[in-house]
Amino acid sequence: MASDQTANFPPPLLAFTGTASTLATTREARPPADEAEARIAGPKVAGSVAIVRVAVVVPVKAFGAAKLRLAGEVSPAGRAALARQMADGVLRAAGSLPVTVVCDDEAVAVWAEAAGATVAWTPGLGLDGAVAAGVDAVAVGDVGADRIVVAHADLPLATDLGHVIGTAGVLLVPDRRADGTNVISIPARCGFTFAYGPGSFERHQAEAVRLGLPIEVRNDLALGWDVDVPDDLRLPGGADLAAGHRA
Repeated sequence: MASDQTANFPPPLLAFTGTASTLATTREARPPADEAEARIAGPKVAGSVAIVRVAVVVPVKAFGAAKLRLAGEVSPAGRAALARQMADGVLRAAGSLPVTVVCDDEAVAVWAEAAGATVAWTPGLGLDGAVAAGVDAVAVGDVGADRIVVAHADLPLATDLGHVIGTAGVLLVPDRRADGTNVISIPARCGFTFAYGPGSFERHQAEAVRLGLPIEVRNDLALGWDVDVPDDLRLPGGADLAAGHRA
């Protein structure tokens, strides 16, 4: 994986610390921190702002197996490096919120622990099942989250997740094509069923309606930019994510 560490991609911007306890097989990176609590504008209690405990769940695929649709444009080592770089940035964008990485790859688990995240080992569950396991896990234990933000790991422009936590119901950040769901924030223990893949933005809205939860759609340029196909490598402003790693 040495090539992953030396790739010349845009550096991440924000510092990250975090932890979470999970129901899935876990390896805790560090003990719970006070930062597990985030102040969210909402109902005031006895003259103070209500405290809502927030956690972040990030599903991460094996770096070497990620972004296969870029194979015609980016070398295998470059794809792995890009996947890791983008995941680094998403974890850093969580700031002080506790992060759980759901994965089934040993190299990803080692990387996540080194970044200060907790690992939820979720082999054989697929994306939907892995995310559901991570969401269920952070709703109990040391974190006991009230709201949970699920962010994909392929968001190269992500610098902050704090503004997409939401205060009630389901907050959705679609991709820039209004097709996929790049970030979703939900209340803990609400019974939400995830349905990722093409058209997930519409399906997740329908799921919120099924559960009787209010919906907020947040169109965000940075968080709406994910990387799936070669056209996604050219960022706004012209920067090339794959510079120096073209196949």
